[in-house]
Amino acid sequence: MIDLLQTVLSGIVTGLVYGLIGLSFVVIYRAARIVNVAQGGLIAVGAFLVWTFATGFGLPLPLAVLLAVAASAGFGLVLERIVFRPLVGQPAFSMIMATIALLVLLQGLVQVLWGAQTRPFPAVLPAGEVILGPFGVNRALLIGAAGTVLLAAALDWFFLHTREGLRLAAVAEDHFTALSLGISVRRAATIGWLLGGALACLAAIVLFSGRLLGLSAAEIGFVALPVAMLGGLESIRGAPIAGAMVGVGESLSAAYLDPLTNGAASRIFPSALIVLVLLIRPQGLFGWRTIERI
Repeated sequence: MIDLLQTVLSGIVTGLVYGLIGLSFVVIYRAARIVNVAQGGLIAVGAFLVWTFATGFGLPLPLAVLLAVAASAGFGLVLERIVFRPLVGQPAFSMIMATIALLVLLQGLVQVLWGAQTRPFPAVLPAGEVILGPFGVNRALLIGAAGTVLLAAALDWFFLHTREGLRLAAVAEDHFTALSLGISVRRAATIGWLLGGALACLAAIVLFSGRLLGLSAAEIGFVALPVAMLGGLESIRGAPIAGAMVGVGESLSAAYLDPLTNGAASRIFPSALIVLVLLIRPQGLFGWRTIERI
């Protein structure tokens, strides 16, 4: 029983960090109505920016983190201006294809700029475990999990209780309706991509702190996409809840099914979850009922 509870606890903490990435999907969707499949590429870019400022330039860690988060937000803005602004008002299929192409482009860009070799990521967060009775929890992931909850609460307040946030919600509902109400779709997209880039960098810091960083960093986006879809692409509150659920499922699969499937169960779990969500409840647990899917 202790082993089972330890597995569940570890899954919750890891899943809440997935929820942080899920939030980056949600803010972009709510502001620009784009399911950004390339979010994993933004995470990889954010991670390598942290490494560059901290290790390559030798800057103090706090300064390196601040510069990397700002640069990631700016990079998200550049992508919005160059790739997605010309697609405002276009069908969802065009947006999806653009994000798929962007993911391949970002993976190639990372390889060209930083090379294919792995490298140690700076230990931004404290290492070791926090002991809670008979259980142990990774300290960095626990900090990330707590940060996810706080960020989700702040973003939820922003979207529900500020004029700018409500305008972004109108854009997520429909571009043409928002335009008819005098709401700038371009301004909303700018805000969404700035937030999405910053959140991607923060997630990279939590996930890779003190670990090895390589080209596979972009793959984490495919693990977090089911989180956003399960919680609902419009739901800020749904992201951390769905993240915890996905994390527990993945953790249980790794502990009890991987030995029977040669390690395949935990790897296919996120993809299988996407299929189930689309079949049973396409809008997610907390998403709006009227939503397009392709």
